[in-house]
Amino acid sequence: MQRFDNAKAAALTLRPDDPVYCFRPEVLKADTRQFMEMFPGKTAYAVKTNGEPVVLKTLVEAGVTAFDVASPGEFAAVRAVSKEAEMLYMHPVKAQSDIRLALEQYGIRTIAIDHEDEITKLTRVVRALDIDPGAMTVFVRIQTKGQAAYELSKKFGAGPAYAVELAERLNRSGYKVGICFHVGSQIEDPDTYERALASADWVRNRLSFDIAGLDVGGGFPAEYGHDPNRKKVEMPSLGQIMSRLRGDIAEYQFDTTPLVAEPGRVIVARAFSLIVRVLLRKGRRLYINDGIWASLSDSWTGKITLPARFIPDPAIRSRNGAAETIVPFKVCGATCDSVDILSRPFWLPETIDTGDWIEIGHIGAYSLSLRTRFNGFYPDTFVEVATPFEEGDAPQGFASLETMAD
Repeated sequence: MQRFDNAKAAALTLRPDDPVYCFRPEVLKADTRQFMEMFPGKTAYAVKTNGEPVVLKTLVEAGVTAFDVASPGEFAAVRAVSKEAEMLYMHPVKAQSDIRLALEQYGIRTIAIDHEDEITKLTRVVRALDIDPGAMTVFVRIQTKGQAAYELSKKFGAGPAYAVELAERLNRSGYKVGICFHVGSQIEDPDTYERALASADWVRNRLSFDIAGLDVGGGFPAEYGHDPNRKKVEMPSLGQIMSRLRGDIAEYQFDTTPLVAEPGRVIVARAFSLIVRVLLRKGRRLYINDGIWASLSDSWTGKITLPARFIPDPAIRSRNGAAETIVPFKVCGATCDSVDILSRPFWLPETIDTGDWIEIGHIGAYSLSLRTRFNGFYPDTFVEVATPFEEGDAPQGFASLETMAD
């Protein structure tokens, strides 16, 4: 992987026509260690957020020893970078063959369920492999309510009363039993964790046994940008969220229970930026070489605002307009799909033109995980960058995506 001081140096040296991911390993290590220091329990990185080998390897170097995995592909990805790492199989709905693979080949002994049929699948495998149920920790996932970019309880989680039934059944079968929840990705309401802990407390108080652990899931928000045309929502910092969470954990007397968190976005978002090139300027439209079917799909579905920085091509000798005048541009993606249009504008100098580059910051979460090969486009070029995105020249504007009419 080639190394550069910043994205501008990479763009001007490589002059890329394809998108380029700028990886910042030291930023990833710093954000990982900050989270681990703040959270009073085990940190299990959510591999789905960004499962690139270079990311997982850097996380291991930063001290991560546990990973939240959801599929055989993620089992293999983690094992490829660490033979000792613990894997927590926290996807609530699984193929029975995948459960067997997890337990038999990868030695996984922590798993999540939210339905009685999942207990049946698990028990069949445990009996077939002659595994002591007491060697397994099974987390019962409960539903939660809150505001987030992605609300996961619409798809997963047992209601509190049903969760009690599931937990008691697991306990009778000899499993160690925990409670888990996931408040959603990129939470928007700082009270969300308190409400989820209240539900977990309700379930725990109705059990005939002591729980083996509490997994608070993910949802810890990353910092992005702000669209100047929209009202800015003030969100608490990670430090404030963690202080509140630790207080709530103590208030509900979970502070003596083994704790687990599954951070993803908050750890890896700042570790990457993306260099895209302007393929064409057509009036106030910019056609770039990436889009919603590649690196920018998460921003579209999650309505997340991303900071953007202009990198002018010095080969362009003549420009129209004033460099200090910042204007909104509608941005179109690389594919021939008419849906591939970023609905919120990029605010950039009015001098931007065909051939210039744009650096999009905080793109580490889900950009690589969700990219597709649609239309034959698949960004897969990486460079290493030393300078954090925030320490460069101030971004001229902001970019985000949401569904709206063209």
